[in-house]
Amino acid sequence: MGLCVKLTAAVFQLAKILDFKKDVILNEERQKKGSLVFAVNGERFELPSVDPSTTLLEFLRSETCYKSPKLGCGEGGCGACVVLVSKYDPKLKKIEEFSVSSCLTLLCSLNSCSITTSEGLGNSRDGFHSIHERFAGFHASQCGFCSPGMCMSFFSALVNADKGNKPDPPPGFSKLTSSETEKAIAGNLCRCTGYRPIADACKSFAADVDIEDLGFNSFWEKGDSKETKVSKLPPYDPTKNFSTYPEFLKIESATNLDSSRYLWYSPVSIEELRNLLNSDITKNGASFKFVVGNTGTGYYKETQLYYHYVDLRYVPELSIIKRAQAGIEVGATVTISKIISFLKEENEVSLGSYERLVSQKLANHMEKIASPFVRNSASVGGNLVMAQKNGFPSDISTLFLGLSAIVSLMTSRGLEMITWEELLSRPRLDSRTVLLSVRIPFKKDQSSLQTPSKFLFETYRAAPRPNGNALAYVNAAFQADISLCQIGIQINNIQLAFGAYGTKHATRAKRVEEYLTGKILNVQLLYEALKLVKLAVLPEDGTSHPEYRSSLAVSYVFEFLYPFTDVHSAISDGLLNEISDISVEEHFKSSNDGCISQGREKTLLSSAEQVVESSTEYYPVGEPMKKVGASMQAAGEAVYVDDIPSPPNCLHGSFIYSTKPLAGVKGIQLEPSQLTEGVTTVITYKDIPTGGANTGSITPFGSEPLFADDLARFAGGRIAVVVADSQRLADLAARTAVVEYDIANIDSPILTVEEAVEKTSFFQIPPFLYPKQVGDFTKGMAEADHKILSAEIRLGSEYYFYMETQTALAIPDEDNCMVVYTSSQYPENAHHVIASCLGIPEHNIRVITRRVGGGFGGKSYRSTPVSTACALAAYKLRRPVRIYVNRNTDMIITGGRHPMKVTYSVGFKLSGKITALHLDILINAGITEDISPILPLDVINAVKRYDWGALSFDVKLCKTNLTSKSSMRAPGTVQGSYIAEAIIEHVASLLSMEVDSVRNENVHTFESLNLFYDNIVPEVGEYTLPSIMDKLVMSSSFFQRKKMLEQFNQKNTWKKRGISRVPVVFEATERATPGKVSILQDGSIVVEIGGVEIGQGLWTKVRQMTAYSLGLIESSWAKSLVEKVRVIQADTLSVVQGGLTAGSTTSESSCAAVRLCCNVLVERLTPLKKQLQGKNGSVDWPTLIRQAQMQSINLAANSYYVPESSSLKYLTFGAAVSEVEIDVLTGKTTILQSDIIYDCGQSLNPAVDLGQIEGSFVQGIGFFMHEEYLTNEDGLMVSNSTWTYKIPTIDTIPQNFNVHVLNSGHHEKRILSSKTSGEPPLLLAASVHCATRAAVKAAREQLKLWGKIDGSVSEFYLDVPAILPIVKTQCGLDYVEKFLETLLAQKSN
Repeated sequence: MGLCVKLTAAVFQLAKILDFKKDVILNEERQKKGSLVFAVNGERFELPSVDPSTTLLEFLRSETCYKSPKLGCGEGGCGACVVLVSKYDPKLKKIEEFSVSSCLTLLCSLNSCSITTSEGLGNSRDGFHSIHERFAGFHASQCGFCSPGMCMSFFSALVNADKGNKPDPPPGFSKLTSSETEKAIAGNLCRCTGYRPIADACKSFAADVDIEDLGFNSFWEKGDSKETKVSKLPPYDPTKNFSTYPEFLKIESATNLDSSRYLWYSPVSIEELRNLLNSDITKNGASFKFVVGNTGTGYYKETQLYYHYVDLRYVPELSIIKRAQAGIEVGATVTISKIISFLKEENEVSLGSYERLVSQKLANHMEKIASPFVRNSASVGGNLVMAQKNGFPSDISTLFLGLSAIVSLMTSRGLEMITWEELLSRPRLDSRTVLLSVRIPFKKDQSSLQTPSKFLFETYRAAPRPNGNALAYVNAAFQADISLCQIGIQINNIQLAFGAYGTKHATRAKRVEEYLTGKILNVQLLYEALKLVKLAVLPEDGTSHPEYRSSLAVSYVFEFLYPFTDVHSAISDGLLNEISDISVEEHFKSSNDGCISQGREKTLLSSAEQVVESSTEYYPVGEPMKKVGASMQAAGEAVYVDDIPSPPNCLHGSFIYSTKPLAGVKGIQLEPSQLTEGVTTVITYKDIPTGGANTGSITPFGSEPLFADDLARFAGGRIAVVVADSQRLADLAARTAVVEYDIANIDSPILTVEEAVEKTSFFQIPPFLYPKQVGDFTKGMAEADHKILSAEIRLGSEYYFYMETQTALAIPDEDNCMVVYTSSQYPENAHHVIASCLGIPEHNIRVITRRVGGGFGGKSYRSTPVSTACALAAYKLRRPVRIYVNRNTDMIITGGRHPMKVTYSVGFKLSGKITALHLDILINAGITEDISPILPLDVINAVKRYDWGALSFDVKLCKTNLTSKSSMRAPGTVQGSYIAEAIIEHVASLLSMEVDSVRNENVHTFESLNLFYDNIVPEVGEYTLPSIMDKLVMSSSFFQRKKMLEQFNQKNTWKKRGISRVPVVFEATERATPGKVSILQDGSIVVEIGGVEIGQGLWTKVRQMTAYSLGLIESSWAKSLVEKVRVIQADTLSVVQGGLTAGSTTSESSCAAVRLCCNVLVERLTPLKKQLQGKNGSVDWPTLIRQAQMQSINLAANSYYVPESSSLKYLTFGAAVSEVEIDVLTGKTTILQSDIIYDCGQSLNPAVDLGQIEGSFVQGIGFFMHEEYLTNEDGLMVSNSTWTYKIPTIDTIPQNFNVHVLNSGHHEKRILSSKTSGEPPLLLAASVHCATRAAVKAAREQLKLWGKIDGSVSEFYLDVPAILPIVKTQCGLDYVEKFLETLLAQKSN
């Protein structure tokens, strides 16, 4: 035995030696060839040649089996494509690991690197990583499209933290802190979950986490101790982490690639770089590109192909970062992450206070630039060059301008050193000029001077997202040299740099600097200086929110200088409670060696409480089981349409759309041949086959053309599809295509609802869809004590922002058939429209949808044109064609939520009781009806949440030359909900009453509820809203917090808080839905339903319902049956009449359909079971099914659930309290806390419903607070990128987020007493907007206290979304000036 062991060990050792020699030989061969070699999840790849413009994401998705990195935006703005890159430094013998956006990272830049994707961490066959398991267990994955990227962002932070020098954490945890876990995922977007469960899943790894603070999950049971909870978490042991960098790569020499094969050059010295730029690659007009991280292409989309790429990372002078006596020198290729790390290390070494101060401030500010996975690749030099050449709104440019940085350039004339300020003033750098390095100079020591001076340095930025991943409205960097005189503080020198405010480059406010220099700082001086600031910071024409940006600059200078004015003697009047009462001497005591820093606090997400009331009555229905396939989604194994491997000879399509709202189309010109290389054809309406129709979408109310014919009728209208060899080539050709328009003899377009009214451009609303008026409006107005007449509300559009954009794959099949895979909420409709367009029978078409990476209504009807165009191209070319619509195009052509203009008149009593309301509603429907005719009913149903006494209205659907607006999560109801709350707020403000009192006064009684909702609630006990409102008051400590908030507002000048309680009454409608259940030979169960899994947990609930229903044969089987059930993809030829997955009720309808199927199977199997029991005494499920097979019992059942008219519609109820804090200086709103109680009836799965409630609420926050939908003068969306359209992120959700999923008991007409949860909570996000309005009102009351406001404090309109400029504008853009005027007036008295 011992001999065998020795022989085995010897053989193993010999094999290792042979493998090593083999690797050495391969390495020697590669050095001769200069080949590109890298690893993906430990697998070796060697590419003899590759297009240098190929990104890592493109390679992974098209050439490997690893599909977990997803294309979400192509801009580095969403995180769906994040992977881990590992690089080996042979000199230091150290592996560097960092996350990157694979959509921006060029493949050729990864020579000798190792790439790890989420599949590489773990999988369903070999076992999942604990990250995957905890994501699943904390219910942190819904649609799942963002989950792999989220996991990799977190894994990158995890591995780097565990390699650090921090103390060892407790067993089962990492060295990460809770704060670091949040920062790790701060750049990743998720549209489904609301982020809270994702944060909890990540925090479960943190060394400093309080395990009791973590939210609801599937690991723990009530009553578990802390130790038990830790032991139940999927184990994490950092010492057992697998290697992300395979050994075989360590012996690979990172030699330069063979430029003749790759067109990729990697110079290793300045001299080599200079020679390269003087060589043939830059002559005769040949285009070349400098590259470091290639992140600039995320902002500036490429519109040309480059012949050569020059990688600057290997020039030593460009990669240095060091501290010298004169300052900090930073090479141009140093990444933003590396300079942040360096600056943080500088804080820990022995530095002068100025150097330490600058290092700290720069690091803190730079951490708010982009996201970690972009900063890891983006270079300092690249950022600066984009700012100089293209006017990029750079933070780094402003920071370096404020610090008088000096740059080193290599030009055609030689080396040159100039200030960054001077370089900004020069013309654009030419293509041969290279930025080599930047030096941040240090100030000289002032301690030897007779009058010692002190330095101030501070940076500022205000952006839609506080912690980064958003461009600033204005950024700034200020430094000042001040000294103490007998009469105050003297400004010896000052520099004020501003950027990103709507000018080409960052600028210095030199007139302000000159005015302040040499003067004693006092309030009058500051007041006059701020006037100059407003004149100095003037955005160029066309900049959004110009007045706000100028006001923001004023706020920055005020915040910088005000603490050093002579105002401390005036503090006793109570005006300055927010700014500390510290004398000049005390300020100087704050730093003994000459530097002053005004620090800012950082906040984290607080703990949150989730109360889930589950039921075991219908077990396993009602159990909070984790979502089916959640671990698989996190690992990246879940297959979406674009993950399906491309068939041989597959082509790719990209849309050309109209940029004009109404114009003739004379022709389409593609750019010169270099850009059209690989382009096969352009598909237009002329390619529709004989017998087919130019139809892209069909709804119950009308159709929409697939392509424009000779006339483009709306901005964003599809004109053609470019078909090419790759998606990148198709996108490039479409992006650079030129459409020739003819506007002669064309009517002017209709873009607004006012223009539609003027030209009588309306769609008809079918009478059966027009809502019913309630009561007598005239009589109600006569009873009123007060009236508001013809007040206006305007609501804009909103984009869906599903993480997976519109996509389809069409494959021609035998006998003139076509198989289409599509990401659709309505495969049945796609099936019908494709057949109609191609002019072939519907049985020739098969549409398959497995899962959808987020829909929110945008993939109901708006996905159909994409799958139809894809099928048309495949039909014409007789080749497979796939389309993955790029994010920018998707945002333009898809449409979105309906904009509205509402005019209302309302009468009310002195008590706040409303007696009558009339609404005139103009809905902008766009160019076709789509589903717009249902909007009036939805809007009015949402308005009816309150007892208005009498309600009348006139609703018009306006036809305009814009994209067709369609259903979006809570269509119409979110607008109606806001209309109701805005009117309540207006009434309260006019009466000077508490808004909550007016709400309470108008909440429905049981009788008024049934009057407004046509006797929909059968019993008083089912009307749970009053009790929910009362419970919420108690659980949220509403009145106590309200008092505390009033005290806070009295004591604080620059921060104001508001709180609001809002109810929801939501009318849900069930739909007819098919189902099919089949039991296979081994007893496993396959379920097919018409509904589509879009992240809402449909499959999970259906699985539970199947197990429960079949378990009626024998109740003890129910638990084991859950694991035997698999729900499979929607297939339009397998289950017909699949219907539309929308309206939040598909899950319960599908469960009802499956239950009907199971009832049939139970009826068939129960007699056999009894027979076998009588014979054998007992029987198990596998035996029962085997016997059923042998006796030829039909083990498949179909059903079609059609809800009865009496149970077709029902109401669901909930309420929310939200508290916010606004920063009056910037307009920033922080949601301190949100508390929700929501009635789910008897939830089918409380964990799934909890996720729906949180995710829906946060999406509502996006609509009410963040998502600015901007169009140009032609109605074309211009905020069509992740750079300009901002959905909520982890740093904009409620810091304390408490949710109670209420079990309201039996509801006889509901499916197992359940109620919907997907859409109603979105309406509750109005509580955040209303709380913000309350906070703004408090700021206006402050102005009134100073005697500085004209008109009413409370009568103002806060726009939706209430973004920073809107909030600050309503607080007063001149709030700072009015504050100083008040001080000056007091001093003069």
